[in-house]
Amino acid sequence: MPVGPYGALLDAVRGVRWPARRPVPQGAPGAHQARSRGAAPEFAEYRPYRQGDDPRRLDWKLLARSDRAFIRLAPDHATLGTTFVVDASASMGFPAADANKWTTAKAVAVGLAAVAHASGDPVGLLVNANTGPIRLQPRTRAGVLADITRTLNGVEPSGARPLTPLLAASAARCVLITDCLGDFDSWRAALAQHVVRGGEAYLVHVVSRQELEPPPTDVMARDPEDPSLERPLVPFTRDGYRQRFAAFRTDVAQRCRRDGVVVHEIVDDEPVELVVRRVARAGVLEVTR
Repeated sequence: MPVGPYGALLDAVRGVRWPARRPVPQGAPGAHQARSRGAAPEFAEYRPYRQGDDPRRLDWKLLARSDRAFIRLAPDHATLGTTFVVDASASMGFPAADANKWTTAKAVAVGLAAVAHASGDPVGLLVNANTGPIRLQPRTRAGVLADITRTLNGVEPSGARPLTPLLAASAARCVLITDCLGDFDSWRAALAQHVVRGGEAYLVHVVSRQELEPPPTDVMARDPEDPSLERPLVPFTRDGYRQRFAAFRTDVAQRCRRDGVVVHEIVDDEPVELVVRRVARAGVLEVTR
């Protein structure tokens, strides 16, 4: 497990559970309830004995009381492949400082990957790097967290490559980490299709504190992905900006939630361990309702 800058974070999220939001397809044995039923000590329901069933799975006490043969069933458990799709477009590098949307996105991806990996789930990574898409297939091996950390730390946000083409390669649980300033309509439709096909979709919407609370002095706001777009931000326009930015974030959340996507807005100065717990908690709430 990588330590480096994420050692304290990984210690803080150790023991956090991130259950599937609904039963998952049968696969390799894992921590999540599967759609099928099998024989196990944890009782769920009975099924009449059928020719070919293992007699050792009979409920002998029930047979003695009712003279009818039943097998005790329990939920099978399986793994849930998880892919982190991390936006590395130029706008994620705002503000140009050590702590920005990109550093937060990387830490959230590593923290959530550690939680999923601890449950035995395969974890992978997709990044829309300006030099070309980066793909790490979901794996369960011990070094996968180090691979994800090393890959993310080797990327600098730049350019404006779309996220949508990456989503088709996601595993059953897709976690998109982005500031939503790119091809929103396109990737929103792709996430909706992922949910329709039976997958899980999470959107972690990263915003900067400076985007929420722009500096009180006059500044020139420029689009980092299209420098030709710039507007002055002065007292006269600041309130209008705040209103439009709030409306944009509300629209993103509402439209994605209507599609069945779990949405979390986070700010780049939030403690990342709390973000990780909040995202994982969404799965706990779903399966315990």
